[in-house]
Amino acid sequence: MPATVVYREEDEKPDGSRYEMVAWQVPVSEEFPEGLKYSFQYMDAAGDTLLRYDNAPYHLDVGQHHRHPPEGDITKLAFTGLSDLIKKFQNEVTEIYEQRTD
Repeated sequence: MPATVVYREEDEKPDGSRYEMVAWQVPVSEEFPEGLKYSFQYMDAAGDTLLRYDNAPYHLDVGQHHRHPPEGDITKLAFTGLSDLIKKFQNEVTEIYEQRTD
């Protein structure tokens, strides 16, 4: 079964920062036990990462689901489903945007 996009959203803020969110249904495997692969990224106008959520299998020392803040300290995310993750990411994007534009 090929990967199928199950969620996609992108938006640009007035300051030029933008986010891109995409999630794919993939075959259940050791790397993707939920059958879901995702990458959500918020970038400033220059393209530098302000926040990223993903479940790429490269940081298993912090957990399958993890968060990359701009400081570089990758932290574990609690995964309770795609819709919860979308809300959490969008709330965090809003908080970061408001802090940057105050």
